[in-house]
Order: sequence, then structure tokens, then C-alpha cells
Amino acid sequence: MKKLLYLFLPLIILASCGGGKEQSENNTTVSADEIKIQSADANKFFDSIFDADVSRDPMRQSYLGIKKDYDKWTDISDEHAQKELEFIKLDLEALHKQFKLDALDENTKISYRLFEKNCNEKIDNFKWRFHTYPVNQMEGTHSSIPAFLINIHTVANKKEAEAYISRLSGISTLFDQLLVNLKIREEKNIIPPKFVFPYVISDCKNIISGEPFEKGKPENALLEDITKKVNDLKDVDDATKKDLIAKAKEAMLTSVKPAYEKLLKYWNELEKKATTDDGAWKLPDGDAFYDAALKQTTTTNMTADEIHELGLKEVARIHEEMKEIMKKVNFKNDNLNDFFDFMRTDKQFYYPNTKEGKEAYRLKAVKIIEDMKKELPKLFVTLPKASIEVKAVEPFREKSAGGAFYEEPALDGSRPGRYYINLYDMTNQATYQMEALAYHEGIPGHHMQIAIAQELTDMPKFRKNGGNTAYVEGWALYSERVPKEIGFYQDPYSDFGRLAMELFRAARLVVDTGIHRKKWTREMALKYFKDNTPDPEGDNLKEIERYIVWPSQATGYKIGMNKILDLREMAKKKLGDKFDIRQYHDLIVTNGPLPMDIMEDMVNSWVAKKL
Repeated sequence: MKKLLYLFLPLIILASCGGGKEQSENNTTVSADEIKIQSADANKFFDSIFDADVSRDPMRQSYLGIKKDYDKWTDISDEHAQKELEFIKLDLEALHKQFKLDALDENTKISYRLFEKNCNEKIDNFKWRFHTYPVNQMEGTHSSIPAFLINIHTVANKKEAEAYISRLSGISTLFDQLLVNLKIREEKNIIPPKFVFPYVISDCKNIISGEPFEKGKPENALLEDITKKVNDLKDVDDATKKDLIAKAKEAMLTSVKPAYEKLLKYWNELEKKATTDDGAWKLPDGDAFYDAALKQTTTTNMTADEIHELGLKEVARIHEEMKEIMKKVNFKNDNLNDFFDFMRTDKQFYYPNTKEGKEAYRLKAVKIIEDMKKELPKLFVTLPKASIEVKAVEPFREKSAGGAFYEEPALDGSRPGRYYINLYDMTNQATYQMEALAYHEGIPGHHMQIAIAQELTDMPKFRKNGGNTAYVEGWALYSERVPKEIGFYQDPYSDFGRLAMELFRAARLVVDTGIHRKKWTREMALKYFKDNTPDPEGDNLKEIERYIVWPSQATGYKIGMNKILDLREMAKKKLGDKFDIRQYHDLIVTNGPLPMDIMEDMVNSWVAKKL
């Protein structure tokens, strides 16, 4: 399938060079050979910058399947961040000095514009680097580090086991850097809302519970993980295995435990300063920060008020479509809120909250993805090589983690893509949303888009491994809808689930801007969700708490989906019989993640060439 990745790209490049020469913006002539040479040099430049960036980031190396600094953690100090900013400025200066946009082929022009845009955004937004909560209930160093070791750090030999132990020993230094960062935020009065603290305290206590921290208790998640990985080694004798496990225990007692105890001590003191104010407006220059966050998330210039109004409009539209589902299932009346209550509470829509019920849900999700795989040729030319697996969120973080998320595969194929589903409370995982959720996180959503991008051959590495929320999440939300167009969602309740998922993303536009710009309280946000969506209250609460600690992130989904749909409808209208949905999808997913303006230019160019 590799040879089909660039079904349209050669046409674009040939069209720009077809006459042998191209007129530049300053009226100088650039030959086809010059364009070819300059484009090749530019792509080498982009890859050299990407490789240099990765070489300074051990954790990113591991995510990509690179094992160069396998025993180290990424430096999270502000001193390191300042140095990285200087690298970015030098990279941008080198781009402008070495290359002219009008001397590049069409695809490399996209890379140039995207690289330039990324650098400028990082430079412009550097002033907001402390306007985040590096420890929160959704993610953070305290929970991501054990998850990283368990899910990302594979152990194929003795050296990699020793690297795991070195990372355990290095957690104390990493957490010292984290504490410095938290104290800088404290001085700036950037403190998470009060509700965040119990979640983090619970997670931290879970991580340092059990053997070897508590004698006679079941093994801790980290000890269980390293023990299994070491015992699975084929070329290591039993004495060596025993020694490795003993060293891992020692590192947990001398590094991991003190690091978490120190964090907990500080966290308990910081909680005394926390308030119940939730929005970004409470932060220093909070309104300006939120405006910058919206721009970065949506890759548009839409204002908070425009996004809020779009959300209200989309909620009203989806409500009308839901009323048609009510008629199909012969609901007892035409009151949408009554139907929402029915969908929230009727036991037919929920697996039992038991070990068997949770596994049944997971297996059903696997089947949904496998069934979708068979139909992909109807929608795509290019298919991913990387496999995907469905996993339950680990017990140590399931109480605070989100409802579902995706983790990308390793570049070398050593680790598959992973669709994580949180099965802590089955009343928050309605069966009528299973299809849409699996399509979003798996296929044709995140796994399809991210795996294909990673597997591209003639694309700079930064485009294959980058991303922005509007594109990545917009594609995933669009992917919930597309299966309906080829016959999926035959069950009306499942189709309602699809609409419920889209409704939720539309309501997010209202709630996110409500909290961060209009000073809504959590109670106001909860009421809006309860009145306008069918989702369980527990799920709604988790979502609202997510928006609070990730200002703007939730707005990217619907705005990205709408753009992909709008561009598709524009292309269909202009191309008529020449429009091929498979080609359109390949155009979107085989050019890497793009901001909305660059994606629109690319689609317009594709339409013009086909005409």
C-alpha cells in the first residue's frame, strides 16, 4: 500500500513544475531542477531539526521507539525550556536564510509554512509556559511517569531492564524539577482549583502502595510490571533476574517513595491556598492567555464569543436530529429531556459493574473495530500497517483518568496503537455510544490518522509526528460520522449514541467558553450538560473538570470536524462526478496533521488540479 500514499501529490508537484520553469514572487525564474534541489535540501533541513529536537528529549525518543537515552528522563526544568526556545529561534532564522518559499515544490511549501507557523507559535506562546497545571487529575508527572514505565518502556534484554531501574532511580531528580516548577506557579498564583487536590493525592498514594512499599501487601503496579518484564527475558539466568528485581525494589524504596512523599507533603500544603474559582480568567492576564489558547487549539481566529454561539447553534441542530431517533424507537412522548433521562438510567444500556461486565465491554469494542477494518477500502486508498489493541485503563489511575483515550504506536512497530477505555464505573460507559467511541479512538479515527502519518515515506518527520487539536480531534470526530455513510449504526440507539457524542462536542464549545470567558461555575456547567445532553452526571462532572484544567482543548473537536466537512462539501460541489470520497480522505490523512488554514489551501489546490 505504500506506493499509493501519494496518489495526488505527484500531480500537484508536476503541475507546478510542468512547464520546466516557475515564476517566483519577485519575478525571477526558478527552474524545475532548482526547485527539486531546493526542496530536497529543505526536507533534509526539516529532518535534521526534528532529529536534533528528539535527541534532547529522552521520553519522546521512547514514545517513538528510539532507545538512545533509554535510561534517562526528559529535563523539565525552566532552564532547559529557555535553551529550547533559543534553538527554536535559531531554527526559524536558518529557515529564512537558507530557503525561499517560491523555490520549493508544492508539498515542501506546505512544510515550510507549517514549520514557520509552529516556530512562531512556540515563540509567541512561551510567555504562557507556566499557565498550565503540570499536576492535575487528567494527567501530570505524578501519573504519567508510572504509566510511561508500564506502557512505553519495553524490556527486551538485560540492558533495557537496567535502563528501567535507572529511570526508577532518576524519579527523585525529576520530581525535584517538578516541585520547582510548581513553586514558580505558586508564586504567580497559578494554583489548580480545589477539586483537583484529592484526585492527585489518591493517585500518588496508589502509586506507592503495596509491595515493596508495604510489606505483606500485593505487589505495587511498578514492581509487578518490572518483575514480569524481567522474568520474561529469555537470555538472562535466574540469578541475574533475581538481582535485577532486587535492584528495582531498592530504587523504588530510595527514589520513588521519597519523591512521591515529598510531592504529597508539598501538595497538601498547597491545597490550603487553592480556591473554587475554575476559569482561566482567574490567572494572571487570564483573558489574553485564553485567547492565545483558543487560537492554538482551533488554529483559527475565532473569538470566544463566536465559538460560544457556534456551540449553541450546533446543539439546537443536533437536538432536532435526535427527535427523529425518538420517533424511530417509538418513545412514549416527544420530550427530549425525558428521552435523555431514559438513556441515562435504563439498565439495557449498561454492562454490569463487575469484572465480567468490564471484559465483555472491552471485547465488544474489539469486535466493533475489527468489523470496521473490513469496510475501510470503501473509504480509503491508504490503510495503516500498525495494529491496534484495546486496553482497560490501569487501576492505579482509573479513578481520575478520562473516559477513553488513544496512545500512538512506536515508529519501529514494536508497540501497537492502544485504545484505552476507562472501566472504573460502568454506569459512565453507555453501550449505545460504543460504536462512535471505538470509531473515534480506533478506526477510522485516531489510530487510522496517526498510524498512517507515522508510516508516510516522503514527508518530513515533524509533519508525520506533529499535530494540533483541531486536526487530530476534528478528524476523530468526523470519523464517528463517516461509518454511517456506509451502513453502520443500524441500531437506532447506537445512531443516537453517535449524535450524543457529537452533541457533547458541540456543548463543549458552550461550556468551555462559559467557564473560561463568561465565569460560569461548575454547577452552571453541570446544569447546561444535564439540560442539553443525555450523558450521565458522573461523566459530565469528569468532562467539566477536564475543561477546567485544559482551557480551550475541548473546543478543537467540533471546529475541526466542521472544517473537514465543509471542505468536503465544497469539493463535492465543485468536482461533481470527479469527486471520490476515498481520494478526499487520503488527501486529508496522507499529508500529516495540518492547521485549518493550510489544510483549506491544500484542498483548494487539489480541487483546482482535478478540474
